[in-house]
Amino acid sequence: MAPSSSSGLTFKLHPLVIVNISDHYTRVKTQLNPPPSVCSSGNGSNNGEAMLQESPRVYGCVIGVQKGRTVEIFNSFELLYDPSSQTLDRPFLEKKQELYKKVFPEFYILGWYSTGSDAEESDMHIHKALMDINESPVYVLLNPAINHAQKDLPVTIYESELHVIDGIPQLIFALTSYTIETVEAERISVDHVAHLKPSDGGSAATQLAAHLTGIHSAIKMLNSRIRVLYQYLAAMQKGDIPCENSLLRQVSSLLRRLPAMESERFQDNFLMEYNDKLLITYLAMITNCSSTMNEMVDKFNTAYERNTRRGGRTAFM
Repeated sequence: MAPSSSSGLTFKLHPLVIVNISDHYTRVKTQLNPPPSVCSSGNGSNNGEAMLQESPRVYGCVIGVQKGRTVEIFNSFELLYDPSSQTLDRPFLEKKQELYKKVFPEFYILGWYSTGSDAEESDMHIHKALMDINESPVYVLLNPAINHAQKDLPVTIYESELHVIDGIPQLIFALTSYTIETVEAERISVDHVAHLKPSDGGSAATQLAAHLTGIHSAIKMLNSRIRVLYQYLAAMQKGDIPCENSLLRQVSSLLRRLPAMESERFQDNFLMEYNDKLLITYLAMITNCSSTMNEMVDKFNTAYERNTRRGGRTAFM
């Protein structure tokens, strides 16, 4: 278990970085381990060997900005790394860095990323190789293994610290905490990805169940947080814990954002909006019925005129 970091830096990670790492890993894994339908034309033993290949590790750089003690990781790009020789393709790295500088001049390389369940000893070689670009790079590690019991994101961020071990100074990875920071465009993208139709063509009932499950989880989380806040305020009122005016101001500001359900003004506005919606629905139904009636009258007139012409020809003959 890596020790906790003592640098005091605040890390903010954007969802785009997680999506990029996940996409990189999925593409490499699919290329190394094709689906059974792709391998069905070959020998069965070869198929088994291909499917039993080890999960690959992918590598890349993370970029962003650092303002004071706050490090914000905005984006990432892939790296070419040779595990056998433990060397990075420096020309490729410098070219990617140059291209990103043209588009995002305020971003610079903060560190690198990889996939795996835990940091390995070989990872320190890549870490040290990037110290000429950033003297204190960060290491973002994504665990691609699926764990349904895990509540948190399978993402870990490490810093490097110099510790004296057995009288020898050594550079080790230190675990640090982070928060997820999003902008409006990222929230829209993440919401779109979350509501994509399943690739197996799930039914509408399955999608509705998944949607309701998400709503239920959100309401459950909101309820638990409100309960914690209520218990804290109750303990503060009883005198079990000291009173904090800053926290009370935040709670008061939060409550003022909620609509006053019992006020007379709210009831009047609610009834007005409700009646407007009923009126619009009623007008839409009348318009739909009128359109259907007009189509039926047109068909009736066409049929009547056709029968009248046939009857007139018969009388003339």
